Amino acid sequence: MNFQERIQQIRKEKGFSQEDLAEKIGVSRQAVAKWEAGLTYPEVDNLIAISNLFKISIDSLLKSEEDDCSNFQPKVKKVLSEDLIDFLCRAKRETYAANGTKIASSRPSSYDYQYTEGDCTYQDSYFGGEKFIGEEVLYHKEIPVFSMNYCGRTLDERFSGDFLKEVLLLVPKDYPFRGPFVHQNGDYSYHCIVSGDVEWFQGYEEIFFLNNKVFECNFHGGIIQ
Repeated sequence: MNFQERIQQIRKEKGFSQEDLAEKIGVSRQAVAKWEAGLTYPEVDNLIAISNLFKISIDSLLKSEEDDCSNFQPKVKKVLSEDLIDFLCRAKRETYAANGTKIASSRPSSYDYQYTEGDCTYQDSYFGGEKFIGEEVLYHKEIPVFSMNYCGRTLDERFSGDFLKEVLLLVPKDYPFRGPFVHQNGDYSYHCIVSGDVEWFQGYEEIFFLNNKVFECNFHGGIIQ
């Protein structure tokens, strides 16, 4: 279930029309209609207003309780230790997001980053620019234990690489994949939806400039055994 389906479901469960919801949070009915059609996302202030109105967390609003990969989602404990997750977050913040120094290309025309602390090594390798694809791998004692693949594209010349890196510096420990669920700075806003956890997950992120989507990226991965 994506965001537009989620907000429509909650609105109907509460017995609100689009006009009712728009009036309660101070936007136009057309704005609500665009959210539910998947044409735009609410600004951060409106997400907070919806969260307060419906008495649910922004996390619950942006994420479905269902796992989009399967009709069955077993409850499994995270295999990565807290130390490894902390390292993974530090490594992400110290490489691409921080304009870290690239290492020699591991494959023709690839862009590569590496970060090492003790027995832990993180590698990020990607291809392309405006349209890109890549892979991140976490090694512990030279054994790969976690990996994430990603594929994205810029959609408009108003995309800001600096804003994307600002978002990636905020990678949350609970979901150590890309950025937080919601982030905004000026005219730019970021939204990220994740299904699953570090053991097995998939996600989607978008960046908007005002009401225009300028960037999107899909990602998935999990524990390597």
